[in-house]
Amino acid sequence: MQKADVSTFVDLTQHEIEALKTRFNLADAHTHQRQSATQRKIVASLPDLWYESESKQQAHFEAQFIDAFFRLHQQPTALEIDRTLLSYSASVATMVAGMYLKQRDLSVALIEPCFDNLVDLLRNMQVPISPFPEHTLHKTEEIYDALVEHVDADAIYLVDPNNPTGFTLLAQRLEGFREVIRYCVDHNKVLVMDFCFASFALCDEGVGRVDIYKLLEESGVTYMVMEDTGKTWPIQDAKAAMITPSQDIYKEVYDLHTSVLLNVSPFVLNMVSHYIEDSINDGMASVRDIFTTNAEAAKVALAGTILEYQEPVVGTSVAWFKIKNEALTSTQLQADLFEEEVYVLSGTFFYWKNKDQGERYIRLALAREPEIFAGAMERMRKVVERYVD
Repeated sequence: MQKADVSTFVDLTQHEIEALKTRFNLADAHTHQRQSATQRKIVASLPDLWYESESKQQAHFEAQFIDAFFRLHQQPTALEIDRTLLSYSASVATMVAGMYLKQRDLSVALIEPCFDNLVDLLRNMQVPISPFPEHTLHKTEEIYDALVEHVDADAIYLVDPNNPTGFTLLAQRLEGFREVIRYCVDHNKVLVMDFCFASFALCDEGVGRVDIYKLLEESGVTYMVMEDTGKTWPIQDAKAAMITPSQDIYKEVYDLHTSVLLNVSPFVLNMVSHYIEDSINDGMASVRDIFTTNAEAAKVALAGTILEYQEPVVGTSVAWFKIKNEALTSTQLQADLFEEEVYVLSGTFFYWKNKDQGERYIRLALAREPEIFAGAMERMRKVVERYVD
């Protein structure tokens, strides 16, 4: 098969599609690892789950899923307010948020770096977007003033934990979020938050989650929050996503949501609910063990090379490396690795407004079977050893 000309690709998803054909696919952050022992029991029970899904009402499985998800994520207020709308994927939920922003003719300040499909979705919805740098949020006591300095838009769009860097306000407990929300209330901004990687915060006892919906509700801020299951469990891309809006915009968001879809498959909701309960029972061990094992393997394999591991605030299913050799770009390194059947993502598309900054970074996906990932690291080290710092 002739190799594609990856230089013609216009976004990260096109790179990820090509990577699916590659022996060592370290591009997409979807889950490609095998089942744990208890997850194999869920797979064995799929026929029973199918027939159960036929025998009960849609509302039963929606309530079951939402209850399990927010119990896992320690969000009791989200359950109490009962305004969560279900979607097939995070992209669909993001489309609904984008439709609301466009309908209100609102501009958006979007965090940079971030995964570029957020940028593409907003642009395709013709929502004006501008970047604000992630480092704006790094020091709690400086967040408010930094947002005043960097944000000149009607809405703020955060990704937390951030993909690709692993930065999270959750490490500051409620204080960092409180400052962001205080700014939004004082300056009449809509707050949009993407928590699609938040499950990984549950894997870190030093981070965890806080009841963000309680803070949001008490503040009176106008908000939309997206959550997702797609990056957490190895379930062949069967997933569900959520969007939860504040009371003042719920009717508008609901009307937009119903223009997009009727419901999520009751079978998928039923199956994913069982995976969630499994993670409640094992304390997220099956999720945590895979990405921590592979993150450590990457650090060991690439130690002493031109790649420097960027320690995240919270570990997620991706690893972010800085290229120390100033003469080498991530675009070139990605191409060289691709020639050797290893596919990683260049940082350029994550820095969606300032692509030159992204030339210093690459991203590796960690949700892979450890034996396969170890083989990828062996191959990758041989390539990067061609270069010296």
